[in-house]
Amino acid sequence: MMTQTATTPKKRSTRRPKIVINADDLDHIEALANGAMERHPELADRLLDEIGRARIVPAKKIPGNVVQMGSTVTYKDDATGQERTVTLVYPEEADIARGRISLMTPIGVALLGLAEGAAFYWDTRGNQRRTLTVTAVEAPPADGAA
Repeated sequence: MMTQTATTPKKRSTRRPKIVINADDLDHIEALANGAMERHPELADRLLDEIGRARIVPAKKIPGNVVQMGSTVTYKDDATGQERTVTLVYPEEADIARGRISLMTPIGVALLGLAEGAAFYWDTRGNQRRTLTVTAVEAPPADGAA
């Protein structure tokens, strides 16, 4: 009797990476999501979904390599190899010219709570699905000024 061992090619996981959210930011983030329900329901739903699956932890227990509000993050587009560095901020602090992107954008929602090395997908406004990898995270300044 002959035994066969099947070798299955490794597939990239379609599971979303684990995320961690700072408990101090939770109320503000939830309020933004709820406030966006009428204007941007898909984005609001995605943010609420992310909150629902996140591990919520006290600020002092957030690892330094996890993207939180005020973090500066570098990510790479896996298709093009292009890297970009941005700071994740609340909408009122957003300034794309200074690399300050709002949480209330598709990429902002996708980055929230990810750790260095995490790969994730996001859908562009042109309905393209892109895979991005977080390559570096710099924690926000201790004084809270991002």
